[in-house]
Amino acid sequence: MTQFDTKELRNAFGCFPSGVTVITLKDENNKPTGITVSSFSSLSLDPPLCLFSIGKEQASKTLFETSEHFVVNVLCAEQEAIAWQFAKPVEDKFEGVEWSENANNMPIITGNIAHFCCEKWAVYEGGDHIIVVGKILDFTQSDSDALVFFKGKIDNIANPHNI
Repeated sequence: MTQFDTKELRNAFGCFPSGVTVITLKDENNKPTGITVSSFSSLSLDPPLCLFSIGKEQASKTLFETSEHFVVNVLCAEQEAIAWQFAKPVEDKFEGVEWSENANNMPIITGNIAHFCCEKWAVYEGGDHIIVVGKILDFTQSDSDALVFFKGKIDNIANPHNI
């Protein structure tokens, strides 16, 4: 079995720019919460599926395994502060964040570049992560500039300092 230095492998993975998303849902007390994720990807057009992964050590892992619905919020360039806020283990992730609810009462962050309202399709094991697949029930998009994650940093794709 080949062994890699996990830090070096993570740095190599970081050479692939990815969009910055915040996956939102409600906790067991019906309180909105979420987590910053850069591992979001389209999966299928028919049926319409997308996926993301989260670490098994994440406190919110159980919520994603048990919740039937969630929203993928693709952040725009002006939402870097939101990306960092949802990446930290704070009690109220939505403090100071404008949001609304979709038809399934899931939170949608206002001002995102796109969002995908999803019903959980499947959850798979993926090493030290779980892979969550969602069936897209509804989505929107805008013409805003994207926020990207590249080589360990968040940046604005319209004004790329690091790319």
